[in-house]
Amino acid sequence: MNKAFLFRIHPTKAQEILIKKTFGCVRFIYNQMLSDRDNCYEATGEYIQNTPASYKKKYVWLKEVDSLALTNAQLHLDTAYRNFFRDPKFGFPQFKSRKDNNLSYTTNLVNGNIRFEEGFLVLPKLKRVKIRCHRRIPEGWKLKSVTIRKKPSGKYFASLLYEYESEVKKVEAKTFLGLDYAMNGLYVDSEGNEAGYPRYYRRMLERLKREQRKLSACEKGSANREKQRIKVAKLHEKVTNQRNDFQHKLSRQIANAVDAVCVEDLNMRGMSQALKFGKSVADNGYGAFLRMLSYKLEEQGKYLVKVSKWYPSSKTCSCCGAIKEHLGLGERIYQCECCGLEMDRDYNASINIREEGKRILFA
Repeated sequence: MNKAFLFRIHPTKAQEILIKKTFGCVRFIYNQMLSDRDNCYEATGEYIQNTPASYKKKYVWLKEVDSLALTNAQLHLDTAYRNFFRDPKFGFPQFKSRKDNNLSYTTNLVNGNIRFEEGFLVLPKLKRVKIRCHRRIPEGWKLKSVTIRKKPSGKYFASLLYEYESEVKKVEAKTFLGLDYAMNGLYVDSEGNEAGYPRYYRRMLERLKREQRKLSACEKGSANREKQRIKVAKLHEKVTNQRNDFQHKLSRQIANAVDAVCVEDLNMRGMSQALKFGKSVADNGYGAFLRMLSYKLEEQGKYLVKVSKWYPSSKTCSCCGAIKEHLGLGERIYQCECCGLEMDRDYNASINIREEGKRILFA
């Protein structure tokens, strides 16, 4: 199995310059290879298998940066082509823009070229980079690659990918929990509890609007505009960190408490584009929460059961099983016409999702 650790790094000024050069070279080689492949296909109807090494004679400055970073740019381009031909919904590979503020490159471990040395991370070309290791890496795990990232806020991070052996034994599912998505509080579970998500983006919205207005008034290309852009980026980064912290803690708590979690297989992108729900759906980050919950359950041999989005969980009575023909979005209390049950709409749906998940798991 693979697992990544994200650590903050503090490069020197000289190392920052080299990192920026590497970002630029990776972007250049990706775009150049993509352009040459497109031109060759238009001229001959065939794709060429070009490599970064074939460009180094013409563009000598490519030799200044880590060659493995350029090789990974080729691998990323090959992956983009494979994804497109496998499923066109991924879209045809696009050129990378130099205006993109999310910058990264990946290098691989070869003959001990990456290692730790007393608070420093040794990387190809960069040598010793100061790193803040806030988590202990288990013994016996094998380092595979390192991805250097620069966030829009200007902070640098190193994502270390490790490979490890793990024999996961599936547990016998005895305890179940159903989760029904809720726009305001993230979810309501089958025990009647709400997640209580604090809606960090909504809390920061007024401050973001104020700083964004200042950014809009700055002259493009000026130093003040860059300072203001970083200020706005730091606010967005804070919201992201708060959301991730909340979701990691909550998903860990659930994964440790039950054997199987049952959820609806929702199209979150479609929901964000419908009925002006975009901000609320993005603020919740429900899709990211389910990914966290999925791998934490998998590591313990537990289950995440997905129920079809077409299953009428909200319209079905959790007591007698009767299905209501019409149920508007504004009806927050479910009232069963057959048995007289009255309960919260989301609570009722979460119970139905739990029972349907049980049926799917034991089918």
